[in-house]
Amino acid sequence: MSRILVIDDEPSIVNLVSAYLKPEGYQVFTAADGPSGLKAAQAYKPDLIVLDVMLPGMDGVELLTRLRRESDVYVILLTARTEETDKVIGLSVGADDYVTKPFSPRELTARIKAALRRLKGSGREGAILEFRHLRIDVGARMVTVEEQPVDLTASEFDLLRALAENRGRVLSREQLLEKVWGGAYFGEMRVVDVHLGHVRQKLGRPELIATVRGVGYRFEDEPL
Repeated sequence: MSRILVIDDEPSIVNLVSAYLKPEGYQVFTAADGPSGLKAAQAYKPDLIVLDVMLPGMDGVELLTRLRRESDVYVILLTARTEETDKVIGLSVGADDYVTKPFSPRELTARIKAALRRLKGSGREGAILEFRHLRIDVGARMVTVEEQPVDLTASEFDLLRALAENRGRVLSREQLLEKVWGGAYFGEMRVVDVHLGHVRQKLGRPELIATVRGVGYRFEDEPL
């Protein structure tokens, strides 16, 4: 049974999300403020977190910043529709996805189900993608560069994997959104740009992911 932690200080939202998730067979934990949310994440080790930005005690961005020091759990951020800054900052500190309020609980549930399906074993479990500088163990969801481990979030790993599996081909933002977030994604395409910016920085070799202006991205490491 997958464990989902919902961190939001609005009881109506917590109850609504829980009402949609529990019938799907998920174990749902909740927290109503930043400090208790961080403690719950550390204690319950959820498979996915739904995190509101505006929280008492500690806002969602600060919580996520602290959480990313010790966990790569998949995080969906809840933001106000008018607060574009929240989306950008949230993605920059490690959110995997975001949903704007007011939101459809059906859409959120679909996003959660799609994310958990990917995390629990879509694709070739035993596949190893090996290149001159980089190695991707698909089953273990591990990446090494020059034999040094690289800590990626779930979405960062999936984006890198999608590009590596299509080495030499240009993938558009739309294609990457489809491969990583699935057909249920209705957010903005810049989520791809932000996450790939993180991947380049973490790999320490930005030249491995080329930007093809006006088209998309291409993976350029040499296969072994």
